[in-house]
Amino acid sequence: MGEKEAVREKEAEIKFNNYEETLKFHKDRKERVKAGAKLLKGKEIPWETGRQGVLRFYHTEVMSGNTLDTIRLFVHEIRTHSGRHVHQGGFTLFVLRGKGYTVVDGVKHDWSEGDLILLPFKKGGVEHQHYNTDNKPSRWLAFSSIPMGDMVGVFMEQKENYQGYKV
Repeated sequence: MGEKEAVREKEAEIKFNNYEETLKFHKDRKERVKAGAKLLKGKEIPWETGRQGVLRFYHTEVMSGNTLDTIRLFVHEIRTHSGRHVHQGGFTLFVLRGKGYTVVDGVKHDWSEGDLILLPFKKGGVEHQHYNTDNKPSRWLAFSSIPMGDMVGVFMEQKENYQGYKV
């Protein structure tokens, strides 16, 4: 009898309940998504200069407040060339304007407006860098699935920074 009471006392002392917290997380997420932004105005989203170049982020895994929280979406403006990096792949890049080429694992692929650049999922990742050959900046729109990236093990390794990036 004393043993059962000791177990009940230990159970009563638990302050955190994983199952209840998981239920709360999913309920809260559903409400955040329901209340999230249905329209994002590009003119209201700033361009950022980073290790990869000049980018406008519409949604990433570290952002919140959007209705759709399962996709990574950004525009990349290629002025001369991007930084060079490696990640697991799974990105689709739609060329909005301009022309240039992308070097994927040492192989050059030419592209121009309306083309689709596909960076496949690959064990060990895909090393790539983008180059503009137009007389004005080129732009492409990048899409990738956040849950799919999580399933294959998201990682990024920067090899070379964009020349306009200041630490």
